[in-house]
Amino acid sequence: MLSRYVFLFFLMGVFVIQARPGNRIFSQDVRRKPTPLLEELQDRLDVQEAELATLRQALDQQRSTERRPITQASSESDSATDVLGNDDGVGLEDILSGMNKRIDGTVKPGTSGSSMKVTGRVHVDYWGFPQSDPGINEIESGDVDTTPQDRLGFRRMRFGVRGNVNPNMEYRIEMEFAGGNNAEFRDAWLGFHDMGFLQTVLIGNQKRPYGLDHINSSRYNVFIERPFVIESFNQDCRRLGIASYGLSEEQDWNWRYGVYNQRLIQDEGQHINDHLQAELAGRLATTFLWEDDGRDHGHLAINGTVAHPDGSAANNGSQDNEARFRHRPEARSVSRWLDTGRIAGADWYTMIGMESLLNFGPFQLCGEYQNLWLTRDEGFGDNVHLMGGYAYASYFLTGENMTWSRKSGTVGRVTPTENFFMGPDGDAGGWGAWQLALRWSYADFTDEGITGGVGEALTFGVNWHWNPNARVQFNFIDGRIADREASITNGGGDYQIIGTRFMIDF
Repeated sequence: MLSRYVFLFFLMGVFVIQARPGNRIFSQDVRRKPTPLLEELQDRLDVQEAELATLRQALDQQRSTERRPITQASSESDSATDVLGNDDGVGLEDILSGMNKRIDGTVKPGTSGSSMKVTGRVHVDYWGFPQSDPGINEIESGDVDTTPQDRLGFRRMRFGVRGNVNPNMEYRIEMEFAGGNNAEFRDAWLGFHDMGFLQTVLIGNQKRPYGLDHINSSRYNVFIERPFVIESFNQDCRRLGIASYGLSEEQDWNWRYGVYNQRLIQDEGQHINDHLQAELAGRLATTFLWEDDGRDHGHLAINGTVAHPDGSAANNGSQDNEARFRHRPEARSVSRWLDTGRIAGADWYTMIGMESLLNFGPFQLCGEYQNLWLTRDEGFGDNVHLMGGYAYASYFLTGENMTWSRKSGTVGRVTPTENFFMGPDGDAGGWGAWQLALRWSYADFTDEGITGGVGEALTFGVNWHWNPNARVQFNFIDGRIADREASITNGGGDYQIIGTRFMIDF
């Protein structure tokens, strides 16, 4: 019996040895009789490798020809059809990226029913103050002999994600890191689209709908910083609220309206007060001119708000009266050079603004004017009227034009006729896009015992667009502040400022 078991174990050992993958007999059998599944997988892999090789070769050829001048129209045409014959507007970069995602994997949203896009921007600033009067020194530093100090650092350093969630929801989260350890959020909302009459509804921290220069993205604005009145009446612009966004079928009208809290909570996360300090705000805009595929366009809009601040708040840092209007000198500084302070007894205020813009090829004209009327509770003084506006003209020396979004009623991204870049040999290729601009700005925040000051400034700007996502800006500002409180020497004075910004977004 034992010998029979020994013999069986011996036969099993021989079979295992012969069946090992490295055994020549086994290898010959596999080569002679491959399975259909292995053949199919090998064929698919060969096809994908061939497609990737073709795409990489075509992409290398496309990159090697980027030094030749191309028009915006031809650039769009080139990206409309790829080497595989697709004509759905997807370029080689997108196709190659999609192939790599299928093979290598990539960052993915948290669930299969959602999408995600990563966005960001970096703005690096330098500000210098070559001339300032004693009154300006006192406003900035509290000392007539201490001039405003030069500044070098990050103005914005943002990173965020946005996307859709099935069936009809969307979201956005954007964080600001330019404050060092004091990170803040900017856009932070959830929303619904395809909502019938309401179209798109967003709930969360979002831009209040007044002031074209504030509704515009900082990525696209012509000047480095925003005008006096636009920033003062809508400081930092984003507030917690619920708003509807709409667009007419022909895209000649767009609108947005909603209810917002007045407290700036991007560094706090919440509003704590028995008084809601709510406001109802809206904007109605029309693109009345749209010719030559948007190279010539015209825009008009009316915007405004009705707000109910807490004029009797404790003003303790968390429960504050939000009826305060202030701005720096259209540049970065330590102090606000126009400042009404918190207007005691503020009950209601109404603001109405008008927007206008005309663009003809490389030339653009733009202007806004805003009025604010504030009523105060009995015993706190007369009602207050504040106002201001600005106008600017810009021109592209290299022939490009400012673009326009009919969907949002805002300026868009500039695409240079030819990009500026440095080759591997250190030689520069392409001029990029060069733009000159001039802006006049005015604000009057002194009325009925409120001494916020009167500001006026003339700004000359030069913008050098390296490519659609990066540029450098230069501003020279000649301005003056008057009619600040009696404690300020001469109520203000004259000043000159130079500013430079390097910026990129993705």
